[in-house]
Formats: sequence, structure tokens, C-alpha cells
Amino acid sequence: MTTPPPEPVSPAPADGDAPRRSGLRNPEAAVRGLGAGTLALEAIVLLLAIQPIRLSGGDLSGWGVGAVVTLAVLAAVLAGSMRRSWAWNAGSALQVLLLASGLLHWSLGALGLIFGAAWIYATSVRRKILG
Repeated sequence: MTTPPPEPVSPAPADGDAPRRSGLRNPEAAVRGLGAGTLALEAIVLLLAIQPIRLSGGDLSGWGVGAVVTLAVLAAVLAGSMRRSWAWNAGSALQVLLLASGLLHWSLGALGLIFGAAWIYATSVRRKILG
């Protein structure tokens, strides 16, 4: 049993020679997965945050709970829509809405900061991989 000789390794291209490849088989799908995962995690955390906010003495009324549930549903819908070209912009708008929901309770603003930072990271990875 013989094995084929290994292919020669070409040196890394110098700056400006050729675009760097990410090494991923399907970089678009990888980036979509990162965005969808971030939004899905955000939806789960938002739904799980309702009861602790209410129990910790937070004045989260019915409107506040409705706003949190609406944001969670929007995050879940956007997670499933990452194939669409508008989904990344809508995800950014969702982060702004979550940050603005900090007016309802400070912990929602904290979640807005945390997931806003995660979204900024995901968009920067998208920019680096897809160009």
C-alpha cells in the first residue's frame, strides 16, 4: 500500500499578493452560524431574565414583560433569518432596542451592553472573514 506524496506547501502570500483565505470550507455559513448563535443565546437569556428581574424587586410591569418577550421573539426570528441580507442590520437594530430597554430596568440595559459587545464582535468577525 503506497501513499501519495504530500503536496508541497506554498509560502504565505506577502501583503498585496493575493487575498488571504480563512481556511473555512464555507465561510458564509460559518459567519451565519456565529450570528444565529449569538441571537439565539440572546433570546434564551432574555426569556430567562424575566423572573429574576421580577423577584429581585424590579418594577417590571406587564408592558415591561411584553417588551422583553417581544425582544426575545425578534432575536429568535432574526436567528432563523441570517441568510437574508438585511438580517445583520436588523440584528444591530435589535441590540439598540435592547440597550434602550434599560429604561425599563437597569439589568436589561446591562444585558444590552453585554449582547451589544457580543454583536460587535460577531460583526467584526464577519467583516474579517468575508471582507
